[in-house]
Amino acid sequence: MTDKDKSDPAAKQRRAEQAEQKAEEDRELEQELEDSFPASDPPSATQPNVTAGAPDHKGEKAKAK
Repeated sequence: MTDKDKSDPAAKQRRAEQAEQKAEEDRELEQELEDSFPASDPPSATQPNVTAGAPDHKGEKAKAK
């Protein structure tokens, strides 16, 4: 971080917004952990947004023709 970044109002605002977003994510994760305890399933905030397994390719040959 340069001296210019330290005095730039836009950079200060961006850092403040990033810090608030991180704090909100931390609060959400903490709440999900509390809500799920003692269950064995991890909180949804830590889960990927994709489903596991191979993609479904049924019918692709018919579509390609």
